[in-house]
Amino acid sequence: MQQNNFITWPDDAVKLYGIPEVQEAIADIAKDMTSLADSNPLVLPMMNGGLFFAGQLLPLLDFPLQCDYIHVTRYHETTSGSDLHWVRTPSQPLAGRTIVLLDDILDEGITLESVTAYCKEQGAEKVVSAVLTRKERDGKPIASFEPDWWGLSLPDRYCFGCGLDYKGYWRNAAGLFALPAL
Repeated sequence: MQQNNFITWPDDAVKLYGIPEVQEAIADIAKDMTSLADSNPLVLPMMNGGLFFAGQLLPLLDFPLQCDYIHVTRYHETTSGSDLHWVRTPSQPLAGRTIVLLDDILDEGITLESVTAYCKEQGAEKVVSAVLTRKERDGKPIASFEPDWWGLSLPDRYCFGCGLDYKGYWRNAAGLFALPAL
C-alpha cells in the first residue's frame, strides 16, 4: 500500500489575512501599475510562488502586456533558504523591454535582487518588481532590496498561503498564515 507523504495542516498556524484583504492589496497594486501601460511590459511571475499573485493581478491590468515566467528558488521545499538554483530563464528576449517581476514574498531579498540583476544583464531597459507580501521585523523591512510595489506586511515568522508554501504544500491556503516564532 502506498503511503501519502503530503504535509498536513499545521495546527499552530495563525491566520494573518483573509482572501478579501489579499484581493484588496492586489487591486491597489494593479491601480498603481497603470503607469506601465505605454511601456510594452513583459511580466515575469517568479515560480512557483508568483503564480497565485500573477493569476490575481494580471486580469486587473487593463493594458497590453506579454507574459512569460522565470523559476529561481532558494528554498527547495524547505523552510530555510540556501543557494540560488536557476530552474528556468524566460524564453522571451528581455533586451530593450520593461520587465515586471512578480513574486509572492520579499523576505531577505536575495532572489529578487539576483533576478533583477539578471534581467539588466540581459539588456532590459527597465526592471520593476511587485511582491504580494513583505516581511518586516519591528515594523521595518528585513531586506535592503525594495520592490517597486508590495501588498501586505508579514511578521518575521514562517508564513504560507496565497502562493507562499509550507514545505512545498499549502500555496493554495485561502489566506495568509503564520507559524509561531521559533
